[in-house]
Amino acid sequence: MAYIGPLPAETFTSFATQEFSTSATTSYTLDHPVTNENELALFINNVRQQPGSGKAYTASGTALTLSAATASTDTMYAVFLGRALQTVNPADASVGTSQLAATSVTAAKLNNDIISGTTALAEAPADTDEFLVSDAGTLKRIDYSLIKGGGAFEKLITTTASGSSSITFDNTYFTTTYRDYRVVCSHIRPASNDKVFQMTISSDNGSSFVSSNYQYADFGIDVENDTFRVHRSNGQDRFYIEFGNNFGTGTGETLNMDMMIYDPLNQSSNNQYFMYHGQLSYVAENAEFTGGIIQGVNKNSSTAAYDAIKFQFDSGNITDGTITLYGRKN
Repeated sequence: MAYIGPLPAETFTSFATQEFSTSATTSYTLDHPVTNENELALFINNVRQQPGSGKAYTASGTALTLSAATASTDTMYAVFLGRALQTVNPADASVGTSQLAATSVTAAKLNNDIISGTTALAEAPADTDEFLVSDAGTLKRIDYSLIKGGGAFEKLITTTASGSSSITFDNTYFTTTYRDYRVVCSHIRPASNDKVFQMTISSDNGSSFVSSNYQYADFGIDVENDTFRVHRSNGQDRFYIEFGNNFGTGTGETLNMDMMIYDPLNQSSNNQYFMYHGQLSYVAENAEFTGGIIQGVNKNSSTAAYDAIKFQFDSGNITDGTITLYGRKN
């Protein structure tokens, strides 16, 4: 026999059923929600009941209501007419979130490259970037600002000297995001002999630099000569970072320093001094190796925040080396 359209299925379809444990009541709960009673056939003692208001039963959602109470000796079951038990391949893009149970997608269904297969973030996350976390088994999102490290040093910039007259770090890096700063100098060398490494500070982003009230005291051991060196001064126009034996361009002559600068932006009336402390080591002229402690303070009366520092030699350029600035977050 010919057909117009697709051939009818040649297999049978089973419908979902539910058996009830009866008692003296008119109210039962269905396993599957229905729009109304016409979506299920109800049988009591193997006799099909008539659906509808004023008849044997009504249904809505998962609530089944009988017009008369059953007895505990009755048998009762329902056939869900619109809920077939069969395997169906849904059409593409036809399944949405409303068709999926909350727990239907498990880790076993997630591809192994769900993270590695996505675009990599090429820089530190922004404060508003979000991460997915499990809070006692419940998935939640959290902003990066709430989980990023606080109180740890973060590298801000590394500057490589190459014939530089000076190296300055301004308020691009000296911001309220950070409290303390660390400066690491590696293999700094001058352009000529008999030079002294120096630092000055600014409270106007480097437009001008403070030129008075610098005090410092450096203590080191000259290993070659087995002598204790002290270099200190009160009231200079800059910080002199040395132990009294200058260095230059000879083979092996180089300067390394690790300096801490304490809260330079907090220049209140009770804390108006720029202060630093650190370690210095260098090979000076005549191959003298000296290492020790450096410390200094600027006792200007201004309460303006110090937002820039500059390193240079007393004359000539910085020909080689790197200076790295770190900030410790509030």
